[in-house]
Amino acid sequence: MALHLLKLCVGPATIEDLEQRIARNRDEAVQAGRDPSTSHVTRMVPKRASAIAGQGSIYWVIKGTLCCRQAITAIEPFTDTDGINRCRLVLDPVVVPVNPRPCRPFQGWRYLTARSAPADLAMGRTDGLADMPESLRRELSVLGLI
Repeated sequence: MALHLLKLCVGPATIEDLEQRIARNRDEAVQAGRDPSTSHVTRMVPKRASAIAGQGSIYWVIKGTLCCRQAITAIEPFTDTDGINRCRLVLDPVVVPVNPRPCRPFQGWRYLTARSAPADLAMGRTDGLADMPESLRRELSVLGLI
């Protein structure tokens, strides 16, 4: 069974902002001749990495709402230029909106089981949730209406 990570997304205020940051980082990497793959660097290597890499996703909490995810394709431990051990989470560049739900702030990341992970928002759902603006989905989620 896949295992996921839950992480606060610092900076972007919306899913669109996150997608723009990913595109900007990719463009900058291409211009500089670096690897353009999407990644996120953390201090700690997940102890259950084998259950995550290639199977799980990182679920992003943006402004207090768990609202999207990116698939984790690889987990690469490395040592940075200062000699500090770090971990690179290599991510699929596609950001997938999920059923939003409120989430309190926390430090670092948390494990999220497949059973606890919110379902993806599929376009064309009969309830119209995927067609709503993200801000409305977020507000309804905070109010406990979805």
